[in-house]
Amino acid sequence: MDEIIRKLQPYFEKIPSVERPKAHVPFKEKFAWTLAILLLYFALSNVPVFGLSPESIDIFERYRAFFAGATGSIIALGIGPIVTASIILQLLVGAGIIKLDLTNPDDRAAYQDFQRFLVIVMIALEALPQILGGFLKPNLDVASMLGVSPGALSFIIFLQLFIGGLLIVYMDEVVSKWGIGSGVSLFILAGISQSIITGLFNWIVPAGSTMPAGIIPRWIWIAQNIPPEQLLTASGIGFLLIEGGILALITTIAIILLVVFAEGTRVEIPLAHSLVRGARGRFPIKLIYASVLPMIFVRALQANIQVMGMVLYQKGITIFGEYVGSQPISGIMYLLSPVRSPHDWVPALVKQSPYFADMPDWLIILHLFVDATILIAGGILFAIFWVQTSGMDAKTVARQLARSGMQVPGFRKSPQVLERVLSRYIPKVTIIGGAAIGVLTLVANMLGTIGNVSGTGLLLAVSIAYRFYEDLAKEQVTEMHPMIRKIIGEE
Repeated sequence: MDEIIRKLQPYFEKIPSVERPKAHVPFKEKFAWTLAILLLYFALSNVPVFGLSPESIDIFERYRAFFAGATGSIIALGIGPIVTASIILQLLVGAGIIKLDLTNPDDRAAYQDFQRFLVIVMIALEALPQILGGFLKPNLDVASMLGVSPGALSFIIFLQLFIGGLLIVYMDEVVSKWGIGSGVSLFILAGISQSIITGLFNWIVPAGSTMPAGIIPRWIWIAQNIPPEQLLTASGIGFLLIEGGILALITTIAIILLVVFAEGTRVEIPLAHSLVRGARGRFPIKLIYASVLPMIFVRALQANIQVMGMVLYQKGITIFGEYVGSQPISGIMYLLSPVRSPHDWVPALVKQSPYFADMPDWLIILHLFVDATILIAGGILFAIFWVQTSGMDAKTVARQLARSGMQVPGFRKSPQVLERVLSRYIPKVTIIGGAAIGVLTLVANMLGTIGNVSGTGLLLAVSIAYRFYEDLAKEQVTEMHPMIRKIIGEE
């Protein structure tokens, strides 16, 4: 397949892309580009899809925290196509079907061009099933007013989603090449931060509830409507913890602290510059070496499996499970669905839902066990794939350090020597970090989070915010000391 990719590369290269800057972009300009794209993202998230029926179902509703985008907007697909294309490529590379040497500039260029093409294909493949499957329905009144058929209006809806998907792709490229960090990370952080703030201060009372959705308004409602003596009972304390959102608040704060601690835990390999006497540094290998991106891939894989199940159920095929809206309620699709709060794994709370009233306890516990296995095993596997395909493996890092003139003090100056030193740490830390991030995600999901952003979403937001802070610090340092840009290979 790699030969096919190489032969088709001239055609892939014709796909428009954002041009890389030909010279160093000043920090203020990078920050301005990043802020402009962020504002554009928020603006687009408030542009509704024209002609969409209010009866439409958001099949990515349960994964919205890390898919970014906004329900019913033209960017409803969010980063889903980008993530799905990355998953497919990582699986193809990991299985040896694509045998491109990603340390070779030509092969890496072919890989990136093919990835851009695959993302565009995935935009269409994620939009079409939602329309053809009857999840995104055309508004018949709008079709009547325009004098067009529902099918024609459905095509207009598809075009809007496709354009929105392309805008996300190019906005991501602008941030990656002209801004700070990556657009995908920026969109995830923006969406999750918005959900957390809404989860704290939202005064709106959801349908079927008597309490406001936000934690702080909920506390005020509880103080005004429930006697203190009732809250001090065992059931009252349980009510405060679960329904009052105290457990979600504690979990959110604890996970933030744990992620910051994990991001700061690292092995530092001493380095010296071979040409500049006295110039020393350290190469940090973080505990979460592959960051939290493996969790995006794990949840995105689950999301796509769930979408397939929903499409099959919509067509009358119920062998894999039944659905109510976007919620699986039986079969293997129920077992493969993510745990998001205590209401998904504590038998007494699960059975409060009329759809799960008769569900046996062992099946509820099995659901938790399956999700735990998916998170931990998937975290390890995707961490390994990500490190190999993103140039973070020992061989690639050793070449980059050697090219910049760095070496380990006391060792011979050679990429092979650097690779042997790095190989002592990177593979082990990759596996441990992938498992650790899976466990953190599982715990956060089991206990619940503010705004129902899910453990995955919260981990992503904290890790992205931490790394964005590091990127800002790095940009400021390189701006003050241009020589550092040459040492780290940016010029």
